[in-house]
Order: sequence, then structure tokens, then C-alpha cells
Amino acid sequence: KWGSYLFKMIETQLKTFDPSIIELLQKESQLTNEYSKLIASAQIKFDGEVYNIPQMGKFTQDKNRDVRKRASAAVVKFFEENNDELGRIYHELVQVRHAMAVKLGYKNFIELGYLKLGRLDYTAKEVAGYRDQIYREVVPLAHKLYRTSLRRAGIKSPRHYDLNQSFSDGNPVPLGDSKYLVKAATKMYDELSPETGEFFRFMVDKELLDLDARPGKRGGGYMTYFPRYQAPFIFANFNGTAGDVDTLTHEVGHAYQGYESRHIKVSEYRQPTLEACEIHSMSMEFFAWPWMESMFDDADKYRLSHLEGTIKFLPYGVAVDEFQEGVYANPEMTHEERCAMWREIEKKYLPIRNYKGAPFLEKGTFWLRQSHIFSSPFYYIDYTLAQVVAFQFATEMWKNRDRAWNKYVKLCRLGGRYPFVELLAKAKLRNPFEDGNVRRVITPLKRKLKELTQVLESKND
Repeated sequence: KWGSYLFKMIETQLKTFDPSIIELLQKESQLTNEYSKLIASAQIKFDGEVYNIPQMGKFTQDKNRDVRKRASAAVVKFFEENNDELGRIYHELVQVRHAMAVKLGYKNFIELGYLKLGRLDYTAKEVAGYRDQIYREVVPLAHKLYRTSLRRAGIKSPRHYDLNQSFSDGNPVPLGDSKYLVKAATKMYDELSPETGEFFRFMVDKELLDLDARPGKRGGGYMTYFPRYQAPFIFANFNGTAGDVDTLTHEVGHAYQGYESRHIKVSEYRQPTLEACEIHSMSMEFFAWPWMESMFDDADKYRLSHLEGTIKFLPYGVAVDEFQEGVYANPEMTHEERCAMWREIEKKYLPIRNYKGAPFLEKGTFWLRQSHIFSSPFYYIDYTLAQVVAFQFATEMWKNRDRAWNKYVKLCRLGGRYPFVELLAKAKLRNPFEDGNVRRVITPLKRKLKELTQVLESKND
């Protein structure tokens, strides 16, 4: 009646907890809160004003190279001043997690970390093979894309603060504010399918979107679900960049899956594991592509930068994972040894990063700003796995939108009835862990990149 997966989930929860680790869990929570508070406390002085780290984002991505350079240096200064404290917090977190694993009978935290994330049909061995596929197939392509976009932006001798630049006249900007974008999105979802039209109008009518940044509001963006009302809710911090559109379409993907799974009676089956959840959101970003003319002055520019950005992200995502595996396999490492290991991994996956003039980053300290490493061990690679699956929906959409959409709806309606690999099989999607599948997924993207580049070049001629 309930299916064997529910009992496997319960069994896994029992394997990851024992009353003897309660104090360690409390200590872990205290340390992750320390990290969050320290990062939130940042008061960065820049051009006569004081900003927090998220607010510095608009300056570190500014069109003016001098502004970017100075803004990046100001952010780095905060991390350098707090390096010892951040190193201490992370070292203690690693010790606490390792102690938990040993108490529960594991060799180290790696296996426990995987079980805590509900990874029941793959292990660290499959993930290592997948990282190797990304290294072979995506790292050379991402490096080429960085070179191409930096050349397009007119940047010679690129430094670490230049890597977000893609166009000489600046990155694409939305045509309007949140009210404008919600109106455009309402029309888009009406036209995409009857289901999405009904769903998005429900969210707008019931005021289930809180999109604008305002003083005192928590940072970030997410979707949550209210089971009692069978209603999803979207929270965001719009700031007038292309990221507003990314966030809206991404979080709507999460919300739509929640809406389509609302009738599943077993609550544990309404939502899948995290790597599968991100498929719904990342795929929706691509399903929105045909309507970008209503949101951007130059929709092709947005589409190219969006596709390039999703590919460039993959090497960084697997670098974060390889770093964490090294950390938890060697829990006695010092902070300096961890930083040295990060820098070596960074050189392997992100050879474009040039820290000339930034000795602190050259020591291997960039990872200190990646909150997932502190608060959500082993989670980060989920974004890359989901992206590889989302690319499959994008490729199918470019050939036959209706067929791709029907496949997507089927996946959403499956909810979390199956673990990740089985869910992919049920939805007839390629498994990223199978050798050769990353190459099969990436090949059609190269053709699309060429096509979009030619479209933009013809406009500029």
C-alpha cells in the first residue's frame, strides 16, 4: 500500500540518529549559526557607504572594471580579517561531524552525510565518477566559454573579478520591476499550459509571492509549502538584475512541482530528495525561454548568458564537492592544509581563475564564502546533477516543446515516490552517473551556443 521506499526512508533516518549524538547535533547547529551571524555582521566600507556582502554584489559585477576590482578587494578584506575565526568554526564543524559518524559506527562523515541527504541509490563512488565526467567533458568547454565571453566583453588579461562579465555594453537587465515581471509571467504561464496558467494565477490571487528586497528582510530566495492550505509560497529579494527573472522562473519551478504533488496522500512522497527537487526549478528556467522577449530588451542576449552561465557553473559545483570529500576523509587537516587543497582543486576545475594581486585568494580561501560548505555538507553537487538533467529538458524543448512539457509534468506529478536514480528512469531521463551521459547531454548545448552567438553577431553587424 505505502511502497517499500517509505520504509527505506524511515530505516535511513534510524541509521543517522542515536540519542548519544544529541549534544553533537546541538554543537553543530551552534557552529553553523556562528558562521551565519559572522557573515551577516559584515560592514563593508565602499565609496563612502557601508554595505553587507549581498549588497556588494552589484559592485563586484559592475560594468566598470575599476569598480569591480575595488569592490572585490573590499569583500576579500572582510574574509581576510576573519580568516582565523572562519577557519576555527569550520575545523570544529568537521570534528563534530566526524565524531557523530564514529559514534554511529561509520569510518568518517562521508557515508553518514550521504545518508542524511537521503541518497539511497548512489554512493560517493558514483559521484566521483560523475565528477570525472565533468572534468573531461565540461571543464574544457567552460574554459572556452569564459575566454569567449571575456573577449566579447573586451577584457584582456582577465582577473578573478572579471569572470562575471559577458558583454561590452553590460549584462542583460529586465524591462521592469517585480509588478511588471509578475504581469509578464502571468501571460507567459497562461500560454505555456492550462495547468501553469491556473497555478500561477492562484499564487498571484492569493498573494503567495513576496519578491522585493527591503530593509530588514532576510536575504536569498526560496520556495516553501503550506500543507494545510495545499499552497506553495515564493520568497525572493529582487534587485533589478537578470537574476530577478532567473529567481522567478526557478522558484516557480519548485512551486509548480509542489502544486502538482499536493494530492499525494503520503506526505513523505510529495517532494523528492534535494538533487531531484532542483530539476523542476532549473528546467523551468529553460521552459520560460520563448517568453523572454516580454522581460528583456534583448532576449537573445539573456538566453546566451543564461546558457553560458549554467555550463560555467558545473566545474565550480563539482570542485566544492571534491573539496568536501577531501576534508571529511582527512578530518585532522589544519586550516592551511584545507586551503592548499582547495587551491589545487580550483586549478584543476577552474583554471581561468587568476588571483594576481590578491594573495589571500591565491592561498586558497575562496571557499570560505560558500555557505553550503559550512551548513549543508555534500549538498552542493545536487545543483550540478539537476542541471545536467535540466539540460535534457532544454534540448527536448528546442525540438518539440509539447513533448518536453508533458515529460516535465509527469516528473512533477511523481513527486518523491522514488529515490533519485529510479525517478530519472521512471521519467525516461538520462542518469548523470552513467559514463558517457554527460557528454551526450553537453553535445547539443554546443550547437545551441553557436546558434545563439551567430544570432547576436548578426544583430551587431
